[in-house]
Amino acid sequence: MLAINLKDSPCGELVPTNKGQMAFVPDPLPRQVDLDSSLVYRLDLASRAVATLAGVGETLPNPHLLITPFLRREAVLSSRIEGTQASISDVFLYEASGDTSASRDETREVLNYVQALEEGLQLLDKLPISVRLTNEMHATLLHGVRGEEKRPGQLRDEQVWIGAHGMPIEEARFIPPPPHMVRDLLTDWEQFANEDIEMPPLIRCALMHYQFEAIHPYWDGNGRIGRLLVILFLCAEEVLPTPLLYLSAYFEREGNRQAYYDHLFNVSATGDWKPWLRFFLDGVAEQATDAVVRSRRVRELQLTYQDVLQGERASVNAFRLLDQLFVNPYTTATSAAARLSMTRAGARRILDQLVTLGIIEMLPGKWRRLYLARELLDLIEAPTAAALGIGKRGS
Repeated sequence: MLAINLKDSPCGELVPTNKGQMAFVPDPLPRQVDLDSSLVYRLDLASRAVATLAGVGETLPNPHLLITPFLRREAVLSSRIEGTQASISDVFLYEASGDTSASRDETREVLNYVQALEEGLQLLDKLPISVRLTNEMHATLLHGVRGEEKRPGQLRDEQVWIGAHGMPIEEARFIPPPPHMVRDLLTDWEQFANEDIEMPPLIRCALMHYQFEAIHPYWDGNGRIGRLLVILFLCAEEVLPTPLLYLSAYFEREGNRQAYYDHLFNVSATGDWKPWLRFFLDGVAEQATDAVVRSRRVRELQLTYQDVLQGERASVNAFRLLDQLFVNPYTTATSAAARLSMTRAGARRILDQLVTLGIIEMLPGKWRRLYLARELLDLIEAPTAAALGIGKRGS
């Protein structure tokens, strides 16, 4: 480990661990952080962007139509940071048709992430941000996939270290605390997450995320659980009424992924929170703005398609199917029939009508008919708000 960079850390200490190596034990989180003018400016930008996004979430007639695809996008990008290569299309396709031409295991990992967040949001009604909450999500995250042998839902009982895959502990970039210290460290982390302290929630969120990653309480899945906790904390604090803000797209972007790890490490090495806070707040502002633009484009596209159906005096079932496409842009006659409680023949007639109207297309080369709302998928998959050149037909 780069112990020489941590031996004089003002925010933690080194303790002996495996094979004569030294593990880093972070101090309790500070209850006060001095913000310079640059941080105050960034905090203001991020807070305003989040407030705008919160307003969008409150005014949507059916926020589920946005939450579902946005959450799957986050799951794909957060899992990609950890090396999973499933695409957003893979996930939608798997859910719509059971198509496993893409890697079943990697798609399952992404869907576990989705289920873990959905479970976490439900648990917030009866649990605070806590180890019990993260254990429940962790068990779901690793169920039946890579890492399921690594104590799902339980704190680690062995030393772990961070570095390239297969790297020995002697060459680790960072060695988290020994396992016997993890539970006590998490006690302060829990208290910090739930105390009524005079600190802006976005700052608290950034500190909480750092501390969770520094403790590294699980054998596997720490990065994903830590990123899930960002949105859970903001929802628990009622900063956001709906889970529409996700930072993995920012962390995963080329150039930012290494910066993300470097900023977390540098807090441990220097005790200087400011660079990490600037990076985090910039990400919040950027992704909140992205979510606002993306959600408005989704709504515009939905209204455009509704106008088309109204002009054709389409059936109620056609409108219901349109709503389902905004949850998952892929569908088959079988899945459409099940959702609409009608025969496959009836569902196929509606699908054919949507094809004729240019709302969906039938994909070639499939043993069963598979339909795709491509404009919508392109909107969801667009890497940034700047790339969102779609929404209104003809724009």
